[in-house]
Amino acid sequence: PTLIVFISFGRWLEHVAKGKTSQALTDLLSLQASEATLAKVGEKGQIGEEQVVDIELVQKGDILKVVPGDRIPVDGKVILGSSSVDESMLTGESLPVRKEVGDTVIGGTLNQAGLIFISATHVGADTALAQIVRLVEDAQMSKAPIQRFADKIAGYFVPGIIALSVLTWIIWFSIGVTNPSTLEGKECTLNTNHSRNSSSSQEDTEYCAVENAFLYAVTVLAIACPCALGLATPTAVMVGTGVGARHGILIKGGEPLEGIHRVDIVVFDKTGTLTHGKPKVVDVRLAKESLNRRKLLAIVGTAESGSEHPLGQAIVEHSKEILSVSSLGQVSDFEAVPGCGLRCVVSDVHFLFQSKTDYSNDDQDGNAVYKVLVGNREWMRRNQVDVAAEIDRSMHDHESLGQTVVLTAVNGELMATISIADTVRSEAALAVHTLEQLGVHSIMLTGDNRRTAMAIAEQVGIETVFAEVLPSHKRNKVLELQNRSLTSSVVSLAGKRHPVVSFVGDGINDSPALVQSDVGVAIGSGTNVAPEAADIVLIKNNLMDVVAAIELSRVTVRRIRINFFWAMLYNVIGLPIAAGALEPAGISLRPWMAAAAMALSSVSVVCSSLLLNGNSTGPSRSLFLIVQALQ
Repeated sequence: PTLIVFISFGRWLEHVAKGKTSQALTDLLSLQASEATLAKVGEKGQIGEEQVVDIELVQKGDILKVVPGDRIPVDGKVILGSSSVDESMLTGESLPVRKEVGDTVIGGTLNQAGLIFISATHVGADTALAQIVRLVEDAQMSKAPIQRFADKIAGYFVPGIIALSVLTWIIWFSIGVTNPSTLEGKECTLNTNHSRNSSSSQEDTEYCAVENAFLYAVTVLAIACPCALGLATPTAVMVGTGVGARHGILIKGGEPLEGIHRVDIVVFDKTGTLTHGKPKVVDVRLAKESLNRRKLLAIVGTAESGSEHPLGQAIVEHSKEILSVSSLGQVSDFEAVPGCGLRCVVSDVHFLFQSKTDYSNDDQDGNAVYKVLVGNREWMRRNQVDVAAEIDRSMHDHESLGQTVVLTAVNGELMATISIADTVRSEAALAVHTLEQLGVHSIMLTGDNRRTAMAIAEQVGIETVFAEVLPSHKRNKVLELQNRSLTSSVVSLAGKRHPVVSFVGDGINDSPALVQSDVGVAIGSGTNVAPEAADIVLIKNNLMDVVAAIELSRVTVRRIRINFFWAMLYNVIGLPIAAGALEPAGISLRPWMAAAAMALSSVSVVCSSLLLNGNSTGPSRSLFLIVQALQ
């Protein structure tokens, strides 16, 4: 009974400790609202009747009322009111975020100050919180590659322990029969027909030898703990992914959690990764006097309205701002070539001109049609549009400042250059410097021209740059890096036969490179927390989280190895003692003692994993690493 009690108690302690490893998942689940206040909107936009409904009944497009102090029930867009929202539980952002009409809000975050009405955009399993919960669940159930080591040991451990137990019984039975003096002082209960104080018959000796050998064999079985080996990796993975989730670092499983700490090279995309991804037009220079600035912006803005590229969107926003309009003309025959530019036909732009001097004869009738080309030098060359030497020199000047220059041709003639600038993230240089201090080499990969790319790289401290790389060729560049098609300095830095490469991009047009890399990291994904191509998603849009992810991986893998060490040490020390190796010194274990030790070993491994909760991997930890690097 004592043996059974200790085994049961140990299993209960192990269950409680393992439950704490999934505390991060429990915290995330607690953020989910159970109810929502549904508001009906009248024909004139006025808010009418309100009704509290179950969260599962909320549909996309519903209008929901959120009062101060309530959690926002689903992802949505603010349509009325303003407030400050605490998003720290999901993004790790400590300061409340101001939300105005048109801003997006995330389900599960806390409305602090004002009354707002939102229009539901993502509900149910499509919300950011639901995606995070699902991602963390999958990650915590996955196996890290290092787990294969434990599985391999476990495959031999159980039959090995059984064999050791049988061998222990044979040895102690033999000792008891051949040397009865070893049984002195031991109580024998198997022989019910004879008293120990009666004649020392051979039968009595054999009975006592059997019982004594059986106790040692059972003790070996009781103390052996494959559970500690089996818990070493999954408990650390559960805690590690949970710690990452609390700091806005979503790791999709044990493999990327283990793999990113081995990274030798981090390849950064430029637009949207090293820069904010919100470029703005800083200069428009006309090449022909036949087209004034307003008419040019009307035409090129309309042409770019069919593009999803950040540079195109910057031109559209600038055109609307200068023309003071909310919509532009019509686009047809639109064709975009990634890494080069676009061609299309623009029409119906006559209403955008401010004065009659802007009109041509066709414009006055509203029938003017323009064949438009927008793109880089290579795009103009492909379409037989000449770029004058003077314009090329002007482009060089802007590119040396880190600006991207876009050429615009109308009806086969080069009409203007548009310079666009994107600001570098404030933490980019610190992140690159810290990675270098950690022994990780940084490379920039971009489709932009080399002068602009070098100007940005100089600002952030990156020496190796691959510029003018088409999106479809980024994957090939990553593959080249993995095959060590690098400069000798990078190879020596990597120090391995095949460098481990991580690609950091915005997850939009970088999918092939993210998949090809050993660990793909998506940054700036907003509420889309589960880009299929990425292994790690950084919700906070902060490059320092790349450093934090590497540090989290290193700490977690170190903890797994410590767990393995203690689990192995426990068995290496405990099994010989249980088998009676110290019996000559008067030290021995009974089965109930072995059961208690076995339970303690499992609990100690789980508690060791829980120590990961004490390792800060947020901005404070990253800043600590920077201070260390600078000292």
